[in-house]
Amino acid sequence: MIELWHCKDSRSLRALWALEELGLPYRLHLLRFPPRLHDPEFLGVNPLGTVPYLVDGAVRMTESCAIVHYLCEGTALGPDAAERADWLNWMYHGDATLTFPQTLVLRYARLEPPERRQPQVAEDYAHWFHARLKLVNARLEQGDWLVGGRFTGADICVGYALYLAQVLGLAEGFKPRTRAYLDRLMARPAFQRANAHGHALEV
Repeated sequence: MIELWHCKDSRSLRALWALEELGLPYRLHLLRFPPRLHDPEFLGVNPLGTVPYLVDGAVRMTESCAIVHYLCEGTALGPDAAERADWLNWMYHGDATLTFPQTLVLRYARLEPPERRQPQVAEDYAHWFHARLKLVNARLEQGDWLVGGRFTGADICVGYALYLAQVLGLAEGFKPRTRAYLDRLMARPAFQRANAHGHALEV
């Protein structure tokens, strides 16, 4: 059985959401964020001390979008599909382009002790995040989903970044169609089941 180590509202939500969408059985290990501080024994499982951490037989994975890719591979757009490259690009755009600046906002505005916080850094990366929404905003002007006219793993990867923006108070700048897209994603039963596990980020 697949095992997943997870903290609520963290990037591991992508993996848990994908498991729920696919209806796969799994064993869930809930941790407090950041786990390397609150659960030092977890370092014996994952030396990085980060989530997600997924075990599937001999498979060990730590990257949230790669886990979604791995889990969705059997149901993904086929290698000959015209949308295949587009799907892959959106899958990794979700983390590399959208979530990266949010992690700096989270760290320098919320997680560091008050004397180490950097409001200007947090503000700069909040602006960076909003600027990087241009492609998402433009794509959603063309339809309800990112690729192929249907819900895919790309929507999980990008959708989590939008959800995290809401958690961090960065969603006020969303375009109307982007706001409606996030609302559709959050209304999905699989998202709601995944999001019910654990305690909210202490930010």
